Amino acid sequence: METNEYIDQLRDIRSIMDKSTRFLSLSGLSGVLAGVYALIGAIAVDMIIDRSKYPYVTLYSKEFKLICAIAAAVLVLSILTAYILSKGKSRKTGEKLWSSASKRLLVNFAIPLVTGGAFGISLLQTGHYGLIAPVTLIFYGLSLFQASKYTLESIRYLGMSFIALGLINCWFVGYGLYFWALGFGVFHIIYGSVMYFKLERNN
Repeated sequence: METNEYIDQLRDIRSIMDKSTRFLSLSGLSGVLAGVYALIGAIAVDMIIDRSKYPYVTLYSKEFKLICAIAAAVLVLSILTAYILSKGKSRKTGEKLWSSASKRLLVNFAIPLVTGGAFGISLLQTGHYGLIAPVTLIFYGLSLFQASKYTLESIRYLGMSFIALGLINCWFVGYGLYFWALGFGVFHIIYGSVMYFKLERNN
């Protein structure tokens, strides 16, 4: 009996430590919906691109501006969805949405992401369009990997998958849209579904 009590106490201590150092209210459904938004966006971009000009979509072209608008819409929808669903989950679990753990998560996620975004802008300005997709995939993967220290550990595997996908894309320049759809669309849907059914549905 005493051994079981000690084990239970250790579990309670670990749970308290996790809640104080990790943000655990990320919603799996938000990942699924972000993936759906990304796939819809990829289809819309594919319809916009003129195959007779592709991959020569220039920085100041009409097509590029539409692509940026679609990408911004996907990003805003994904962030809003993640915020709303994570806020609802945090209420159920009693975890604060804006805490020291969530702040650390946000900072560590943002640093590689902003760095990759700045790098991507420089590639746009210098005309290296084919490298934009792999660079964004790699830096997004690095952001997930870094952020996994402050949230669910399984997110590091999603980050590693993005890094690997971005590196593969470096050898298939010109197919960035399909790699984007696979990463931001399919990978998010798969991971979000696994996280939801494994950690959230039964609770």
